[in-house]
Amino acid sequence: MITNLHIKNIGIIEDLEINFNKGMNVLTGETGAGKTLIIDSIEIICGGRFSKEMIRKGEDHSYIEICMYEPQDINSIDGNIIIAREIYSNGRNTCKINGRLVTVAELKKFMNNYIEIHGQNANQQLFDSNTHIKYLDNFIGKEIIEVKSKYSEKYIRYNEIKRELKINYGDEKEKQRKLDLLKYQLNEIKEAKLKNGEEEKLEEKRKIMLNSEKIAKNLGEASQAIGENTIDVIGTAVRSLEKIEEIDSKYTQTIESLRNIYYEMQEISRDINSYCEDVEFDEQERTEVETRLDTIYNLKRKYGNNIEEILKYAEEVEKEIIKIENAEEYNAKLRKELSELEKSLNEIGTQISNIRKKYAQELSKKINKELLELEMKNAKINVKVEYKENEYFENGKDDVKFLISTNIGENESELAKIASGGEISRIMLAIKKVLAEADNVPVLIFDEIDTGISGKAGKSVAEKMKSISRNHQVLCISHLATITANADYNFFISKKVENGRTSTSIKQLNEQEVLQEIARISSGEVNEITLKYASELRNKKVS
Repeated sequence: MITNLHIKNIGIIEDLEINFNKGMNVLTGETGAGKTLIIDSIEIICGGRFSKEMIRKGEDHSYIEICMYEPQDINSIDGNIIIAREIYSNGRNTCKINGRLVTVAELKKFMNNYIEIHGQNANQQLFDSNTHIKYLDNFIGKEIIEVKSKYSEKYIRYNEIKRELKINYGDEKEKQRKLDLLKYQLNEIKEAKLKNGEEEKLEEKRKIMLNSEKIAKNLGEASQAIGENTIDVIGTAVRSLEKIEEIDSKYTQTIESLRNIYYEMQEISRDINSYCEDVEFDEQERTEVETRLDTIYNLKRKYGNNIEEILKYAEEVEKEIIKIENAEEYNAKLRKELSELEKSLNEIGTQISNIRKKYAQELSKKINKELLELEMKNAKINVKVEYKENEYFENGKDDVKFLISTNIGENESELAKIASGGEISRIMLAIKKVLAEADNVPVLIFDEIDTGISGKAGKSVAEKMKSISRNHQVLCISHLATITANADYNFFISKKVENGRTSTSIKQLNEQEVLQEIARISSGEVNEITLKYASELRNKKVS
């Protein structure tokens, strides 16, 4: 149950702390005092959406903390669970469970086990058939749990095999399509006969081709300069020094150096002449280089960033082709197992469906009895279980829907298409009353579900909520005197203006204050007559 709720900087709520108790907690108060903001805050701490416009004016963040006591819960510390959510105007969002950071999705999943909120705008789950099957199965209880467990085990394996067959191309059309594609890719790469390092050599040759005229001109000038001038001049110098070498040995070293230069220049001259020969290209050779590079670029675009990656991809494709062509034997075993699983799922699914159909009639009768007491005399709920022959779902082979006829002679239809907001609230209350013992969610919150009802229907709603509060903690925002009178704990929400700012405050009422609040709600005035009426209502409080 919720023991404490702390809200800071949400709308007109500046800093509010509420201590709740077991049983039925009813919140009443003036219109616009902040009752809805309290429910909104609980929705936010349960992982609901938050708009930065909800942050109190002048503040940069909102903070909500809730403390719950669940002594048997594995997530609790000494029975206490503390959940906090802090949201900043810049979009930063922090969620914690017992001090551990969690995502909003994790927070929502966690809180779904503890708190359920119902109201005029929060009954969408009653329109969801996935919720309907959950309600029915919770009502059935132990009888269906074991059978569903057997089904679930086989259903998990069923999906595993289907995924594996898809990966292994167990589908013949998919397999052939993939084989055709892979063989085309492999053939395209093999036909190209790529070699590592080939692209770099071609790029270098292409660069030379594009600059061949400039290269040829300058190589020619260099060759002519070396051949006509430099080598001859150095040769003349060597011969001149040789004539005086015998006179003084100091000339010998200089002659040797010049000879080395002479031979090096001859080598350089031969290299330059060779370069001149290499720089001559015909148009056909140029076209061949460009075509080959285009082929490489096209393969790179499809299969890799370079030739090495393309060749590696080709190896992988070849292995994949072999795998697909040899997968049929393994896939045949999987398909056989799949067929056996489908047979088992059909048998267990039929068993589950028969159990559901038996209990669906009983659930329908009990809900209709509750609706009768909630002044919906002509409404009839039909919990319909439809067995899907060729389909398999997580919870069996059934489509479960709660259908309703709200008036005599009308056809039954889905709740969302027929029931009004007030009717949906009472239907939800009737379902929760029937399922109270089986429902594991400890906290139920009802936000103004009494809207549009009064008199005898209001009295019935109060009695149902009181009954539910025996097995659950109930928090209820109400404008109805009979509900307020049946509360175990009453809280009054008001607003005040201080220093030019409006803020919400809350107070737990004593017995005299409860009577005054019942009187105010019932007639808008607190006087001797309304107080007497309030006292009568309080004395008739359901124990």
